[in-house]
Amino acid sequence: MNSGTNEQSTIDNLCINTIRTLSMDAIQKANSGHPGAPMGLAPAGYVLWTRIMKHNPNNPDWPDRDRFVLSGGHGSMLLYCLLHLTGYDLSLDEIRAFRQWGSKTPGHPEYGHTPGVETTTGPLGQGFANAVGMAMAERHLAACFNQPENEIVDHHTYVMCGDGDLMEGVSSEAASLAGHLGLSRLICLYDDNKISIEGKTDIAFTEDVTKRFEAYGWQVIEVSDGSDPKAIEKALLEAKAETGKPSIIRLKTIIAHGSPNKQGTADAHGAPLGEEEIKLTKAALGWEETEPFAIPQLALDAFRRCRPKGEEAESSWMETYKDFSRKHPELADSWLNGLTRFMPCDWEDRLPKFNPEEGPMATRAASGKVLNAAADIFPSLMGGSADLAPSNKTYIDNSHEFQKSHYDGRNIRFGVREFAMGAIMSGMFLHGGIRPYGGTFLVFADYVRPAIRLAALMKLPVIFVFTHDSVAVGEDGPTHQPVEHLASLRAIPNLTVIRPADATETGEAWKKALMINDRPVALILSRQKLPILNAEQTARGVHYGGYILSDCKDKPEMILIATGAEVHIALEAQKILLNKEVATRVVNIPSWEIYEKRLDSYKNRILPPKIKNRIAIEAGISMGWERYVGLDGKVIGIDGFGASAPGGTVLEKYGFTAEKIVDTALQLLKK
Repeated sequence: MNSGTNEQSTIDNLCINTIRTLSMDAIQKANSGHPGAPMGLAPAGYVLWTRIMKHNPNNPDWPDRDRFVLSGGHGSMLLYCLLHLTGYDLSLDEIRAFRQWGSKTPGHPEYGHTPGVETTTGPLGQGFANAVGMAMAERHLAACFNQPENEIVDHHTYVMCGDGDLMEGVSSEAASLAGHLGLSRLICLYDDNKISIEGKTDIAFTEDVTKRFEAYGWQVIEVSDGSDPKAIEKALLEAKAETGKPSIIRLKTIIAHGSPNKQGTADAHGAPLGEEEIKLTKAALGWEETEPFAIPQLALDAFRRCRPKGEEAESSWMETYKDFSRKHPELADSWLNGLTRFMPCDWEDRLPKFNPEEGPMATRAASGKVLNAAADIFPSLMGGSADLAPSNKTYIDNSHEFQKSHYDGRNIRFGVREFAMGAIMSGMFLHGGIRPYGGTFLVFADYVRPAIRLAALMKLPVIFVFTHDSVAVGEDGPTHQPVEHLASLRAIPNLTVIRPADATETGEAWKKALMINDRPVALILSRQKLPILNAEQTARGVHYGGYILSDCKDKPEMILIATGAEVHIALEAQKILLNKEVATRVVNIPSWEIYEKRLDSYKNRILPPKIKNRIAIEAGISMGWERYVGLDGKVIGIDGFGASAPGGTVLEKYGFTAEKIVDTALQLLKK
């Protein structure tokens, strides 16, 4: 028995040190990277991936795999080592090419770029929130599809985080919600090494993390020696035991464990150890290999046992799934539809239609009607609001709340946690089987922005519903009146922003959002009621991004360009200008991003280059509109903040009236 124990201990140490040395060597070769975290977390990574986690290196997309998120993405070499060693499609040459152009081992893990990477991490705290989203998705799908004799959703979400992650506010938002929801399948390994870039964490971070997470409703497990595989395994098994709470394991680790001169110091956080220190470290670890990137066969054999174990686990699951699909064919169809994002052929026809006879309608109200119809068609559509559902119109009427006692509910109460909402949405989509949406006021897009950016970077088709889209918010004043936010969102690559002008365009905007599979969409919606335009003119316009809404009989000498609520003011101005015998065209550009994808021939027909007299009208900052009005045109916008007054009054004071547009047009024509 003692012999077997000693042998296992020898293999454990060899495997752990293989991770450490590979990490050191790759970072040194790149002359860039973060060796400290991979070296300190090597024991936890080894135990988790080889003894605890359910995964199949031959199929990184197996639906019932455990999810792993490295929230501190700067420690990416830990993840790359684990992927390579356990047998994922990541070669040793890719490890050698760490942080180099075209490699599968970028500086921070990137979703869709490296097999086995579940999410893009690096901006601290967001990976933690992504993991909460994954755990929420797992609980929802389990509640919706599992049967007593066939549990097809039965996995955990593991997240590794550090002090920096826990300092970021988004982790607090997400941890609070996770505790409230009792996400017992969520397990966090906290790298409690007490070091950050600037030095010891006690210069800025002295809170009692245990009490904090206990207050959130988490189970806290402490491991005094984060280099002890047995203690780590015991803690992980304890965390997996059902308690009705998420668990956080505080691992007391040493950054750059084994480095004689740099372990336990900030010097090891974000720079290579150096050739000489690597030699000293390998000697201190008892490493016998002399060449860099060495992997002892005994260690590789131990890691590669994950492959047959993973294949067996997936094969067993497949038998369970086959039995489930035979006994519950309708549920099986729904499950597959959610995973594949299947869309029935008649889905567009089942969404509501709007006509002018209904009278004016706020686009947020139209959005709510379309959302509810879409929710009936797509059971995977799930989301909520940051405590603004009655205003955002984001509640699914035919479902109930997603709560710890009702995980099958589709209405998520995110609370006043905009940033966490956005990151959780990404995590839910990344898990698979869920098409998430989330709403708040447009002015609070700033709170969500980092999560939107990562969703765009990962090309995730999550849907953001932003209402109360201009100074027409009125009496709430400049704190709640967005002005720079449209420009800010349009600046994010790979994000499609759509600002519909009426109820019909809102329906089309939702259609477009549901059809897009390679990028997030931001729907920008009005608080105030807007007239419903002629559906024949507007229905297809959203899908072109920009179109001629109202034209003149003759060749236009003036073009008015607008979006959203300001389109109606432009139409009023056009009537006045036509009466003054000024041939005027109104162009609606609800989505710059979609419009810019059109052929030049189409865009030149909408905005003929020879027609220089152009005015853009939008209740936001003027920046960006020069691309459409040129140097000779004008922009009626707001290059400042709003004011507290009734919405109509604010619009009038800032010049959003037909008369102001007409005056500007006539002055432009005189030049």
